[in-house]
Amino acid sequence: MTTFSPTISHPRTETEGTRQGPTPPPMRVAIIGAGRGGTALLDALHQIDTIEVVGITDKNSSAPGLRRARELTVPIYEQVSDLIKSQQPNLVMDVTGDSAMESALQEQVSSDTDIVNGQTSRLLWLLIQHETTLQTELLQAEKLAGIGSFAAGIAHDINNPLQLILGLAENLAEETDLDAVHLQARDIIEAVKRTTAICRDLTSYSRRTSLRQDGLISVNAKLDEALKIARYAVALQDIEIRKYYQPDVVALGNPDQLLHVFVNLITNAVQAMEHQGVLTLETATIDGETRIRVSDTGSGIPPELLNRIFDPFFTTKPPGKGTGLGLYNIKNVIHHMHGTITVESQVERGSTFTLTFPGDTSRREGGSS
Repeated sequence: MTTFSPTISHPRTETEGTRQGPTPPPMRVAIIGAGRGGTALLDALHQIDTIEVVGITDKNSSAPGLRRARELTVPIYEQVSDLIKSQQPNLVMDVTGDSAMESALQEQVSSDTDIVNGQTSRLLWLLIQHETTLQTELLQAEKLAGIGSFAAGIAHDINNPLQLILGLAENLAEETDLDAVHLQARDIIEAVKRTTAICRDLTSYSRRTSLRQDGLISVNAKLDEALKIARYAVALQDIEIRKYYQPDVVALGNPDQLLHVFVNLITNAVQAMEHQGVLTLETATIDGETRIRVSDTGSGIPPELLNRIFDPFFTTKPPGKGTGLGLYNIKNVIHHMHGTITVESQVERGSTFTLTFPGDTSRREGGSS
């Protein structure tokens, strides 16, 4: 399947809502220092649409922030003066902690450029670290809260092999034929392996993730893995599943977090269909971008709620059935991967969530120097 046409045609609504009036130009920010502080600032600022990181520099050519800048295609400069002159930033953020750098910057920047350095820069870094920690904790809390909805599916899937093991074990207690014993023993081993696989899947899904575990992800394989996990939370036997995967579709990010995104989108879609309908999963690489669609034929989202569904703690589910953090966490994960998410929906016809990620940045040339 090489095309990537939507399965449902709905009015397109962007996650950030409809903006009124002309969009102001982005703030142009230059980062001086590519250590831990510079890397944290780069990751945080790069996710904000109204900020453009125009360059980064560090005297240490192996600084971690420079490696991250290459992944994000942010220009790298050897000299601070070159960065300031060529990019003319609105704001210079100095995280070197070097007093001599403070003096040098005052001489190099224009009167229209603001400088953040010293303790102010450190305070900003600490605030970003704190926000990152809070987002990680929210993701983990929402993930663990959702595990409770898996209970019925887990019990069913574990009970079947356990009943098989019990029956075979009772037979073995009276079996005298050695060949029959070996055959039933192999069946017991396979049943135990199935049970172990269920526990392994859930343990992997529920574990705490690290924001530094980014890498290339096979999107098709991750969607299939999400289907395996989602069937513990929602009944899929009456759902028609259609897959339209282009081969070798990849994204750069945290595989555990992307799995969580897919599980949430799939379970939400199935719940919206009240366990009967068509779930469509589509992947493609278009113009160098990775695009993923999760579509359902369910109840849809009322127009007045479309701009609120990604707000924290907003939910239309009954009390005790949802935390209101699912789509909020999804948006944060996707933004961390420098992607976007949009939703198209029509009441009583269904919804389509589209995820778009930049091309494989790990294979691009680094930023300019």
